[in-house]
Amino acid sequence: MPGSTASSQVSTASAEPATSGPVVELVDARKTFGSVQALAGVSLAVRPGELVGLLGPNGAGKTTAISLMLGLRRPTSGTARLFGLDPRDLRARSRIGVMLQESGIPLTLKVREVVDLFRTYYPQPLSTDKVVEMAGLGEFQGSLVGKLSGGQRQRVYFALAICGDPDALFLDEPTVGLDTATRRSFWDQVRGFKRRGKSIVLTTHYLDEANALADRVIVIDHGVIRAEDTPEAIRALVPGKKVTFHWRGVTAADLAGLPVEGLALDGPRVAFLTSHAEDVLRALFGRGAPITDLEVAGAGLEEAVLVLTGGR
Repeated sequence: MPGSTASSQVSTASAEPATSGPVVELVDARKTFGSVQALAGVSLAVRPGELVGLLGPNGAGKTTAISLMLGLRRPTSGTARLFGLDPRDLRARSRIGVMLQESGIPLTLKVREVVDLFRTYYPQPLSTDKVVEMAGLGEFQGSLVGKLSGGQRQRVYFALAICGDPDALFLDEPTVGLDTATRRSFWDQVRGFKRRGKSIVLTTHYLDEANALADRVIVIDHGVIRAEDTPEAIRALVPGKKVTFHWRGVTAADLAGLPVEGLALDGPRVAFLTSHAEDVLRALFGRGAPITDLEVAGAGLEEAVLVLTGGR
């Protein structure tokens, strides 16, 4: 029953002191599923008040790592800690909020009713009015959850993640389905949570989102950490420039022998990385390449992650 669960959370959580060490920690965590090794010795820590972006392609091990942090799965070997406790400990779980891409919430309840219900699961929740305001749900609070659009439901999932005023917030692809203005508003709310000393773990395929929000980025692929640093430092791992242009009828052979990396051809659109942009373009123009819509820019976080993960 929700009432009895909330009571036990209040009594146990009140006895738990503030965390002085890492909020979230994996130490040499390994996880295998039969013959498949999803994580191969991952060690990481999230400090109080820090926003960490966990990036990588599908199948890289991000979801497995998050499931260990949350206690949804146990590591095959190694250690997972949440507020210095076993992640399955109620004292730890009562201090987190989790936003998944899909949640099994009652579709026949109104938005405000769902928020009221979920607040009862936590010892010191935010007020319903505050949650509705922070999630931008004011005009939808009287609507049935089942009648909402995909983007509006994302707001509801965010509301349920923050309603317990968590010390650690886990956001899994939080802005899928949101328009640009709503995404920016969401970023502001996340920054506000961080300013209050909350720790946040973010997984996203929108790398501009990680670049805008994260204090530190962890790139994971094939179950191992490929890089871990600030977004600026990760971007600096890729020297040179990103060059894009249009060339109708282009093939990879047209750029053979040139010092380019990460070549991508999408119809007439060409994109690549190079530390010798001027030399490459001089050579192409010398060959009479019919280039249009030319752009040369510094390599960004997206390009760095692609290089680190072998273009996946």
